[in-house]
Amino acid sequence: MSKLTFTTSAVAILALTAGAAVARDEVRRVGSSTVFPYTQAVAEQFANNTGFPSPIVESTGTGGGMQIFCGGIGEDYADITGASRAMKASEFQLCMDGGVTSITEARIGSDGLTIAISRDNDFAWDMELSEVYQGLAAMVPVDGEWIENPYTTWDQINPDFPAVEIEVLGPPPTSGTRDAFVELAMVAGCMELDYVAQNHDEDWAEENCARMRTDGPFIEAGENDNLIVQRLQANSDAMGIFGYSFLYENQDTLKPVTIAGVEPTPETIGDNYPISRPLYFYIKNAHRGVIPGFEEFIAEYMSDDALAPGGYLEERGLVVLSEEAREELRQRVANQVEMSAPE
Repeated sequence: MSKLTFTTSAVAILALTAGAAVARDEVRRVGSSTVFPYTQAVAEQFANNTGFPSPIVESTGTGGGMQIFCGGIGEDYADITGASRAMKASEFQLCMDGGVTSITEARIGSDGLTIAISRDNDFAWDMELSEVYQGLAAMVPVDGEWIENPYTTWDQINPDFPAVEIEVLGPPPTSGTRDAFVELAMVAGCMELDYVAQNHDEDWAEENCARMRTDGPFIEAGENDNLIVQRLQANSDAMGIFGYSFLYENQDTLKPVTIAGVEPTPETIGDNYPISRPLYFYIKNAHRGVIPGFEEFIAEYMSDDALAPGGYLEERGLVVLSEEAREELRQRVANQVEMSAPE
């Protein structure tokens, strides 16, 4: 760390500590819309158990959360950010540049990315990742040529599918869900296509298969996954992409599109469901012991009531960590273990 960076960071910490008596009273969380309902549940339990004000829990998307979190130290900046992917090297550097030089990474569990549709749709949807790719990608192979996506209805991709327009609502580029979906579904689905498998390698696929189409069938629906749920409930032919917790919470009106015959459940997400991912939050250690209630909020997040099997986060759809992984997580968070720069 340079002398200038250290000095700036130290001054910010001292200013925050000196103003603790007049600092904001609430813990502030930003970040992933997927992690949002879990953090919201922890915030409610924390407020009920302790009497502290309920934390401010904002859904800004993973990328947007990193920008806010890394902006600096002090009561104007968030204490914690949720993420549906690991922090990128560029975001870590953004934090360092902002004086946020002590960060603890906490993986809280796993989640499955789901493609969901209304229960009013009576077709038994089961897709290969290659079919998902062909429906949503900007570029696809047709008759040996790599061209702009011409498909407008699902039966053009698979004649066994209904002849309905492709309409899929999903997250914007600032979302960790979008990042994960591109990596786990789009690039992986592209590599299943014969044209790609026979002519190109994974590096080519990562460069050429990551762009979502912008001609209408894929609709960026913002960071509020509840709005996607409402759209699916209104249009029985539309599909939506979001984390498993939103499907779980709306399973009375929505059903999953199975992927290669596998339905997303807590058991399959931890085993063989093709599009699953880890979930994280990141702690700004300079705010610990300064922002009122922050340590108690972290303690609630780390509790068995929240994270253990049968806990209230599992009840909301989180796929929990093993006992060994949970203990390692608690030790890292309690000891404020600083993360190093991602590779």
